[in-house]
Amino acid sequence: MSTTTEFVRDPDAIASMTTSRPRGHGDVRAYDWLDHHAANRSVKEAVRDLGTNRSFTYGDLSRRADAMAAFLESIGIGRGDRVGVLAHNGVEFFDVQFACARLGAICVLLNWRLTVPELEYILNDSSPTLLVHDAAFGESAEELQRRCSIGALLSIDGGTPDSPYESVLARYDGEHPERAGLTHDDVITIMYTSGTTGLPKGAMITHGMNFWNCVNLGIPAGIGLDTVHLNVLPLFHTGGLNCYSNPVLHAGGTVVILTTFDPGETLRVLGDPAQGITHFFAVPAPYQFMMQHPDFDTTDLSRLRIAGVGGAPCALTIMEAWTERGVPLAQGFGMTETSPACIFLDTDDALRKIGSTGKALMHTEYRIVNEEGDDCGPDEVGELWVAGPNITPGYWNKPEATAAAFEGRWLKTGDAARADDEGFVYIVDRWKDMYISGGENVYPAEVENVLYQLPEVAEAAIIGVPNDRWGEVGLAVLALKEGEQLDRQRVQEYCAERLAKFKVPTDIAIVDELPRNATGKVLKRELRSQFVSPDAPKVS
Repeated sequence: MSTTTEFVRDPDAIASMTTSRPRGHGDVRAYDWLDHHAANRSVKEAVRDLGTNRSFTYGDLSRRADAMAAFLESIGIGRGDRVGVLAHNGVEFFDVQFACARLGAICVLLNWRLTVPELEYILNDSSPTLLVHDAAFGESAEELQRRCSIGALLSIDGGTPDSPYESVLARYDGEHPERAGLTHDDVITIMYTSGTTGLPKGAMITHGMNFWNCVNLGIPAGIGLDTVHLNVLPLFHTGGLNCYSNPVLHAGGTVVILTTFDPGETLRVLGDPAQGITHFFAVPAPYQFMMQHPDFDTTDLSRLRIAGVGGAPCALTIMEAWTERGVPLAQGFGMTETSPACIFLDTDDALRKIGSTGKALMHTEYRIVNEEGDDCGPDEVGELWVAGPNITPGYWNKPEATAAAFEGRWLKTGDAARADDEGFVYIVDRWKDMYISGGENVYPAEVENVLYQLPEVAEAAIIGVPNDRWGEVGLAVLALKEGEQLDRQRVQEYCAERLAKFKVPTDIAIVDELPRNATGKVLKRELRSQFVSPDAPKVS
């Protein structure tokens, strides 16, 4: 038996890996949501897959999960074994997730935008027995099978009945494999971080984390049996799977899936009374792209009860544009490592505390800590630390990274934040994205908020670049709206009226578009690689 497999199957190994942090709730059993809903509302719609024009009831979804579990068991997959998924959004993510839950196996969800060498590292680290993949990724899957010694491949082909994936489900339909006796401490998913620094780390997501996220997020978001949630974020990402898809399935609502995000198509679905969308979640970029779409002003958004935003600081111009359309964005903060919900701004405070990410959710707590490790006072910027039963036990195969991420029971988020005198949290920026100019800390999100107010600007990012006099200065990397022009003087004059002098960008760079990851976050590491290198000229 390999060291990796031994580690996953032995709860004591997980406990020792997470240093001195207290264990979770190991005596709490992990219950099967699909079992409950299939028994109580089997004909209720669970998933509407717009990419393949298919609809699945809770009875359907439970049968598919059982059939997939029977297939996994037939090829030797059991408790602690891994199953990789390399696919665009589709019902298959839920099939595999719940099948793994029934056997005690673990899903490894893969970013389809990564190259084969990048995926090779992840798959060698996680060692899945099976790789489920879209037919479009067939060549990559076969190459990865050779490089990573993956035992078997299973191809999804648009949901057609004769596809390998659907054929497997048909072959094992009606079988009911014996369920594993799982607790909240058992791992259900490994999600690899985007690799902002160094190689990606596999955050272990437990059944307990999934449950507490459903409680933490489901209550303030008003998720229930009548919820119809539109998911456009990739389901391999915690924002797609857990905001709000898994909480909706936990509550017995309906998840509507778009294969990938398109601003016009998303607006069409949101405005379609036949779809009846009540809930939506995205990172700031999709909201930005939709508000720039010609259909934004005429789309009927009246049925939306909650439009959540998180994953990155949201520019005030984006929040104001949606608020003017009658849809105040409900901000929140979370990470893959926190399942992800931690902090949430109640809609009653959305306008009064615009720009805030809210207060700690029911089963989470936070601290804002200065460089000396002391708690910050009101409006003092420090690093955000969080704790609670929704926090990861650690990183797969990386005890050193796990130890470095925690201070006792507190997870160090790497985000710079402040809290006002009422306890409302404001995410200032990623701690590592801050730069120091002339001894003053500059948080890019603050400058980006101003840049987005320029009517010529479609996308904006600030990075620190070396400077002989000030150490670092700001470079504004801008993508302009079609037909617009902008020069450095205009940007500097505009910013100088609204920002302290040390925050004003020293120079600008115009690009066609900003590099983003699959959820829409700007990849500042790529901007630094392009504009900040040992032989790059320093900005004057």
